[in-house]
Amino acid sequence: MSERTFVYTIKEGDEGLKVKELLRRRLGFSSRLMRKLKVQGGVELNGCFVRLYEKGRPGDLLTVTMPEERSQFEPENIRINVLYEDDDLLFINKQPGMVVHPTKGHVDHTIANGLMQYMLDTDQSFKIRFINRLDMDTSGVLLIGKNSHCQDDFAKQAAENRVEKKYTAVVRGVMEEEEGTVDLPIALEQEDHVRRAVRQDGYPSVTHYRVLERYLGYTLVELLLETGRTHQIRVHMAHIGHPVVGDILYGKQEDLLIDRQALHAKSLSLLHPVTRSPLTVEAPLPEDMICLIEKLRARRSGK
Repeated sequence: MSERTFVYTIKEGDEGLKVKELLRRRLGFSSRLMRKLKVQGGVELNGCFVRLYEKGRPGDLLTVTMPEERSQFEPENIRINVLYEDDDLLFINKQPGMVVHPTKGHVDHTIANGLMQYMLDTDQSFKIRFINRLDMDTSGVLLIGKNSHCQDDFAKQAAENRVEKKYTAVVRGVMEEEEGTVDLPIALEQEDHVRRAVRQDGYPSVTHYRVLERYLGYTLVELLLETGRTHQIRVHMAHIGHPVVGDILYGKQEDLLIDRQALHAKSLSLLHPVTRSPLTVEAPLPEDMICLIEKLRARRSGK
């Protein structure tokens, strides 16, 4: 894949604006990205390099070539299930049981390693930017940005509450209300670097839930995240007495209904960072959650 470029034709209403203002107002570039462009170059006016404080005239062509960046993970033959892809974004359906990014405990065999092989197979080269994160045992929509502008723009949209993240989960217990909201702060548990808990000194965290189906002792729910704290759904559901089925960190070991937490990132909606068109990408339920739901339906019907 060739280098990513952004092109803008200066209009009558742009007169008097410096290049850096055009990049910020018309292309939505962040201050961080413009500082990088200032150092590394890559901004041209009518084919000639231009400084960010200079000005153009109506009809001039402003071209920005993104700084070349690439990740250095070891390529591995790991299945990458693409849901949507263009020059700027890559949405995949993450399988359960996979760590997203290499860590001290998981130095290889991660989604990042699989993406390196995917780039080789599709003749692409970009730095892997995981725009949303999913726990190892959570499946569903995972978004990768192919340039820093996409990452910056997503963060801005999320801060403005313009990103919609929906999840599907099976939780323990029968939820009585059809829908509700858990608005409780979350922080690390004391002296624990993994578990989170509802704590008054935590970060604001809001989870909306809606019942989809009820079974004997279990409930299928759709969850909408207003914030994106680590383990947010798992902590909130456990706190209100409905831990996610299979979640041994915040609940308890189930009777072999499923061998991981029954949590799936169903969809992600945002404005495309370049075209500004609304974009929603959905991931179908994986087989293990489909089987779980069928088991619970069979129990309910007495089969």
